[in-house]
Amino acid sequence: MKSLLFLAFLLPSALQSPANLSAITQAISQGDATTLGNYFDDSVEVSILDKDDVYAKADAIGVVRQFFSQHRPSGWSTVHKGAARNNDSQYCIGNLSANGQTFRVYIYMKEKNGRQLIQELRFDRE
Repeated sequence: MKSLLFLAFLLPSALQSPANLSAITQAISQGDATTLGNYFDDSVEVSILDKDDVYAKADAIGVVRQFFSQHRPSGWSTVHKGAARNNDSQYCIGNLSANGQTFRVYIYMKEKNGRQLIQELRFDRE
């Protein structure tokens, strides 16, 4: 019975995290700032090229939307991903192709209220 209860609590979080990451990387590959914003925490550190700041969720969506309008995504490949031992945080590193350029994208998420939310998002020129 104890193992059944353990699985009941463990399974939803184990299933949610990969789905979140998949939806996040899909939103990035499609240049969909609105969908990506659904996974932002209330404040997010966003670094795009040489500009780095902490933004409120709505402002962060606007900053990412502007990046996507100037650099229209055409492809995504995940380079590396992982999670903390206690699964309270995750990260993903990938390459985004946009307008003939490649950007290295770093995503850092932390669990909040049972959901993995983006705390930090970086776009660096490759």
